[in-house]
Amino acid sequence: MKTKLVPFILFILCVFVFSQGMAQEHYVKGVVTTFDSITIIGADVAVKSSKQVVQTDTLGRFEVKVLPNDKLKISARGFQGRTVKLEENTKIVAVNLNLKAGDKAREYAIGYGYVKDGERLNALAQMTNDDVDFSQYTNMYDLIRGRFAGVQVQSNGEIIIRGINSINMSSAALIIVDGMQVDYTIMSTLVPAQVKSINVIKDGSSAIYGARGANGVVIIETKKGPDQ
Repeated sequence: MKTKLVPFILFILCVFVFSQGMAQEHYVKGVVTTFDSITIIGADVAVKSSKQVVQTDTLGRFEVKVLPNDKLKISARGFQGRTVKLEENTKIVAVNLNLKAGDKAREYAIGYGYVKDGERLNALAQMTNDDVDFSQYTNMYDLIRGRFAGVQVQSNGEIIIRGINSINMSSAALIIVDGMQVDYTIMSTLVPAQVKSINVIKDGSSAIYGARGANGVVIIETKKGPDQ
């Protein structure tokens, strides 16, 4: 009698283990952008555990089935790829890809249909520490002067992106550091070697930052943790 029960017990155990494994799988939704707001169409999203690869839709969105603590690898020609590690209960992710330096990367982004709003993309400029060794600059003003064409630094430290628009009103660009609006004087205290990326928004895209963004916006992300 006992020998007959062994296969049955093993079968039940196998069903239980399999069902537990299946229960761990869940769906993750996400969106892929560049410059924080421009969606990337047709970017490849690869799941490490299953090797499944999907592409983002016309709104930059995707949905994949993953395991707990899985990883996603996101890539698109002309952009710097990213690997995102998921937490056990992650359900939504937002991934921002940095555009590679140079005009060729922009040609890929527009020509391959990753970005539909070409005029908007061309009104943006980006530089990361992967593109250029920021530590070779002694201060942020020299870095911005040397790497962003048409961007001016005034004697008082204000950064001018769109030219002098008014005699009475300030034409200074808005400065955002790590997501926080800051006074332009912070530029004199920032160390280039501690900066991860700089984005310069020149056109109407800056409207998302309100009236103060009308003169353009300089967005700076500093290094944190593993970036050091």
